This record gives sequence, structure tokens and C-alpha cells, in this order.
Amino acid sequence: MKRLYFCLMLTTFSLFKSQESIQTDRPDQTESPSITPARFLQIETGFLHEKYDWQTRNASHPTVLWKYGVNEHFELRLITELNTEEVEGQRISGIVPITFGFKASLTDEKVLVPKISFIGHLTSNTWGSREFHTTYLAPSFRFLFQHTLSDRLNLGYNLGAEWNGETPDATALYTVSTAYSFTEKFGGFLELYGYLSKNSGADHRFDAGLTYLLNRDLQFDVSSGFGISQSAPQYFFSGGISYRLKTH
Repeated sequence: MKRLYFCLMLTTFSLFKSQESIQTDRPDQTESPSITPARFLQIETGFLHEKYDWQTRNASHPTVLWKYGVNEHFELRLITELNTEEVEGQRISGIVPITFGFKASLTDEKVLVPKISFIGHLTSNTWGSREFHTTYLAPSFRFLFQHTLSDRLNLGYNLGAEWNGETPDATALYTVSTAYSFTEKFGGFLELYGYLSKNSGADHRFDAGLTYLLNRDLQFDVSSGFGISQSAPQYFFSGGISYRLKTH
């Protein structure tokens, strides 16, 4: 009887440990190195509104990141987005070309060595509304880093590059974010990020946000920010919901 009780307790502990709370790549721009648990489907959806000036606005309503955990080191990714752009009184709405990708875990965190993962994406040039078609396929990649500073505080940063599908020139990108857990359910972040391209001025931005974990598999988020360089938007705000479910 004692042996059976011990086995039940061990199994319960293993299940509890394996089902850690959902880890998301939103609402900040700093992608997390965490991998979606094996055989889980995770859906991260939300809206984003950006204002550049009185006649230039951009909205995503919604953007959806679909993630599927293949194993503890690898996940598959799909991004779908409905977008509306307003420029000088002209309004364009439609589905942005679909993005396919993956995230792979490279190293676990050890002392001064951060947890590191890699993301690779490829955006189609025609699998979307005609108004948003591009001339070429558009690849992008990021290296994701994370340091655990305390039980409540993490430091994350990304380095990478992306292409827009219209020119052969790449745009470099960086992000730096600190995330703090106020309670087991409430968290917040502060972030600096930007894009560097030789064809346009530097685009630097600052944002902050809050997350609320309703349960292990469901999280709500809100965030807002502003541009700190001439090429960046005046302000932007976002909100969203992330959910995961086991498929097997």
C-alpha cells in the first residue's frame, strides 16, 4: 500500500512539474527562449494600433501566432494577420502574407550563460491579400537570450535581422526587456527595442505592459509605448489573449 501511495505521489508530482504555466512571446517584442511543451497547441492573439502622424496609422486586428510543441527543444510556428493601413486618406485592409517558422532551444541557463534559443521565419510573398503581396519571399531570424536575475525578475534580449520582401537589404533588430512578477498571477515588463536599416532612419521605441495569468493555460495582456526616434510611430497600444491546449 505504501509503495502504491508513493507511486501515485510521484506521478502527480511529475505531471504538476511538466505542466508549468504558459510562457508567451507577447505582449513585448522580446521573444522568449521558452519552447511550447510537446504536443501542446498554443495560440497567442491580439490587436495592435500604431499612429505615426495625423494621416498615417496602422492596425493589426487581429494578429495570431500559432505554436505547436514538437518536443522539449523544438516548436513549429505560423503567423496570420489581418492588417489595415491608412496613409494620406488612402485605406488598405487585408490579410498579410502568411509567415511560417520554428523555434529551437540551443542552451539552458547556467550561471552566467543565458538560456538561448533561435527563431527562423519565412514570410510568403503571395499567400495573402493582393494589396500586401511583395516581390520576394521575406526571411527573418533572431537569437533569443534570457537571464534569471531573481525569483521574480528576468532579463531578456534578442538580436536578429529581417527582410521586407521588396529589397535585398536587411533590417537589423534588437530588443532588451526586463520582466517582473508582482504576484503569481500579475506580471509586468519594461522594454527598449528598435530597427536599423541603411535605407531609412533608425526606428527606436519604448514600451511597457502588464500580464494576468487566469490559470496555467490562459493569459491576458495589455501594453503601450511610444517612439523615441523620428522614424518611429508617435504612440502605439496593444491587447491580447494567449491560450494553450494539449492535443494528445
